[in-house]
Amino acid sequence: MSASRQALELFDLDQLLELVYDDGCRSRLARAGFATDGLALLERERRRLFAHLDPRWSIAYDRSLARYGRGVTLVRDRVCQGCFVTLPTSAAPPPGLGGLHLCVSCGRLLYWR
Repeated sequence: MSASRQALELFDLDQLLELVYDDGCRSRLARAGFATDGLALLERERRRLFAHLDPRWSIAYDRSLARYGRGVTLVRDRVCQGCFVTLPTSAAPPPGLGGLHLCVSCGRLLYWR
């Protein structure tokens, strides 16, 4: 599995865990019929994904998560959607090859489509 896919799965899992940890959201999910008792399984899967992520990306992911509350930020039209700085053309991956990079301005982990 590619590093960008692993980071995105980790990001999705962190977003899900954030919802489940929120008491208000957890009660709304329970009222809607969703089971919220698999927290240990989600945490174990998060640890597994994080352990298999390349150390360079796991450090950047953790730093971005701690500082900004999100592990990955999208790039749209060469603009970091975290700090809204237009990234230099040289920072963009070749056409058709999206992936992970670091924002040259804020240091967030970027996902290019």
